[in-house]
Amino acid sequence: MSEDVESFRRRARAWIRANLDPAPQGEAGIGRARSDERELARVARAREIQRALFDAGLAGICFPVEYGGQGLSLEHLGAFNQEVAGYDCAADLQIPTFTPCAAVILEFGTEEQKRAHLPAILRGEEMWMQFLSEPSGGSDVAGALTTAVRDGDEWVLNGSKIWTTGAWWADWGLCLARTNWDAPKHRGLTVFMLRIHQPGVEVHRIEMLNGNREFCQEFITDVRIPDSDRVGDIDQGWTVGTRWMFHERTAMGGGSPYVVRPAGSGSAGLVGSGDSLWPLVVAEGRSQDPTALDLVGEAHTLALVGSALTPRIGASMRSGALNDQASALARLYSGTRSVRYATIAYELSGQSGLAWDPEAGDPDPGVGYLMRQAACIGGGTTEMARNVISERVLGMPRETSHDRDTPFRDVPRGPAAG
Repeated sequence: MSEDVESFRRRARAWIRANLDPAPQGEAGIGRARSDERELARVARAREIQRALFDAGLAGICFPVEYGGQGLSLEHLGAFNQEVAGYDCAADLQIPTFTPCAAVILEFGTEEQKRAHLPAILRGEEMWMQFLSEPSGGSDVAGALTTAVRDGDEWVLNGSKIWTTGAWWADWGLCLARTNWDAPKHRGLTVFMLRIHQPGVEVHRIEMLNGNREFCQEFITDVRIPDSDRVGDIDQGWTVGTRWMFHERTAMGGGSPYVVRPAGSGSAGLVGSGDSLWPLVVAEGRSQDPTALDLVGEAHTLALVGSALTPRIGASMRSGALNDQASALARLYSGTRSVRYATIAYELSGQSGLAWDPEAGDPDPGVGYLMRQAACIGGGTTEMARNVISERVLGMPRETSHDRDTPFRDVPRGPAAG
């Protein structure tokens, strides 16, 4: 490090105020319904901002210098997050490109892969998605049925992935595929880099109940991938996958060293503090209502706890007091907190939570309430986080599994997965 934190803070502050616009209202968050034009404009602007940050020496604050980053500390990142609060830095688009995708490449990629992709990511030239979930597997990502068959120096991929946010406009994906059907479920997987827009990859968009179409399903048919785009060793994809999901949980919990997250913002932009609910309380004429004030206080308390919990977990992992699986604690809290916040907003909204005029810019806590569970699903479910906490943090006995040592081709599967 050649720049102290305060010098970096002053430099970042001057650049941010001279180059970034105020953060757009109502744009961030999982499940926001936007027109395709608005979504593509938002993505294009994110690329522009990322390139500008790169040119200013402010991109990839904790990434190594040799791959285009700044090689600075978490304290430098924290200073930047404080200074960029309230400005448009397209922070929500950094997940999953920077974490978990770039983090996985940094940890498991070859030198050639790192030099080919990490600088391009930091310049905003490549946006990445994660091809993990499958129609038959739900949260059981180790049960992947997408196959990769070796053919000389290439692999041939076939299968389907689902719930990929933004795949229709993204560039690359990290794809978990099965390369050995004779090995047990967790031992026959391999990770590949997959260019999304190419022959053999069909991207179908999924419409949610609020009209949002950012989630996608991909159908992969006879797609050939060079072995040079394999990440990690053959059949060792679960080793990569374990760290992949660690980085994902860390990002969702708000503690990733690779992600810019403006101070005060919540996980995936879903959660604010009690202050952000006050205009709703006033609009409903409840500023003197004790019940409403209690709810606002609860929301504020949830935000304060979250702002203290994530740094404490991160410090405990760095010191060795907690193992790296403790990132699931932050993931669990961010999901449950998001659900409660959406519920509080709905309880405060009165009739405006049941019906509103979007053209008039009225609040939409009703949609937030209907979509609240997305915060407990996207980025790894909170149920899986509870399992990780109980088994890998608290040391409780693992759940019984009857197929742990069974070749995957012999594991019973239902008709939908056959």
